[in-house]
Amino acid sequence: MNALKYYIAAFSAFFMWGFFSIALKAITAYSSFDILFFRIVFSTFLIVLFSAFFRKDKLISDFQLLKKLPAKDKSRTLLLTSLGGLLLGLNWFLFIYVVNQVNVQSASFAYLICPIITTFFAFLILKEKIEKHQWIAILISLIGCGIYYVTNPGNLIYAFIIAATYSIYLVSQKKNVYFDKFNVLLVQMFVIFLLALPYCFLGDFVLPTDFDFYFYIILIAVLFTIVPLYLNLYALKGISASTVGILIYINPIITFILAIFYFKESINMLQIGSYLLILSSIVVFNYKIINLKKLEPSKK
Repeated sequence: MNALKYYIAAFSAFFMWGFFSIALKAITAYSSFDILFFRIVFSTFLIVLFSAFFRKDKLISDFQLLKKLPAKDKSRTLLLTSLGGLLLGLNWFLFIYVVNQVNVQSASFAYLICPIITTFFAFLILKEKIEKHQWIAILISLIGCGIYYVTNPGNLIYAFIIAATYSIYLVSQKKNVYFDKFNVLLVQMFVIFLLALPYCFLGDFVLPTDFDFYFYIILIAVLFTIVPLYLNLYALKGISASTVGILIYINPIITFILAIFYFKESINMLQIGSYLLILSSIVVFNYKIINLKKLEPSKK
């Protein structure tokens, strides 16, 4: 019962992210980089504000720790944090571009295959062990991707790049262990902000004047960036990462349902088959976690 609030936090985060495409589609008339730039500006401002008022002690503690770290560890941490910011910014841009310029289905497909791709990259880069049933799941997932590729080659490439950038981000951050995760995110937001800042000095940059644009940007910054990220971090304090890993599938499933029934995107039987194969691979991949209660000894 004590863990219920953490389950609710994780579920709420991924449930909210599932509706992200609605806010993006509302401002589809603007360029993907305009949306990304102002999302970064408002999100960075809000994260700084939140940290200054509610997490000041954590910031001071991590700053003191940074000064005490050996030079090698300090350089490694700063490199991983900067790399994470670059990958996160690239992932955000690609997601916005695909939702507004390609289709919502591809964005949904990207985050459906993301956890399995993450595991594969963790195997290659971190040498993490993959169990036999997980290899079977990866094979099923590859077959599903192959079918999806036949139906729409270009869209799968977009989906794979979105999934790959976020997967490499997650794998790279696994070694970024010294500091509070929210503080790491704060620094990464600054990295993304600094990388995006030259955009506003380009000759064709025009400051949007439409109130609706800023309304949706603030909505994106609050409801689809700061709040779910914080809920996700909060959930990890009380439930396992593997449990959160299963709940992440709420996001692409909602996005896919919206793509078909809300945005009226077309879909054929082969695409449905590919999604069903991916979903079955998820069940196989998480078989032990799903049946965790059966594997654990009963507690009385």
